[in-house]
Amino acid sequence: MFARKIRVEYETAGERHPCPLKWMDNFSMRNFTNASVFDDTLPVSDGMMEIGAKVPTAALHDAMEDWFRRKNYLTQDALLVLTEVAKRES
Repeated sequence: MFARKIRVEYETAGERHPCPLKWMDNFSMRNFTNASVFDDTLPVSDGMMEIGAKVPTAALHDAMEDWFRRKNYLTQDALLVLTEVAKRES
């Protein structure tokens, strides 16, 4: 189910930092009940998330960035960066 690993970072003042697990857990728990497209997401540690093969990364990025801004986790000048680091072979 969780075939892909995604690095989740935010960039501020030219430096990248891993997103805290708390932020990603908050996003994922919200989406388990409100947006089924993101049901196949599993935060595993600060800056790392595993996702299913059918999760659209562009939509995931936009939804996470929107949620993090609404929760005031990201400042206006910060950017969210998602990078796929591995795919598991089936």
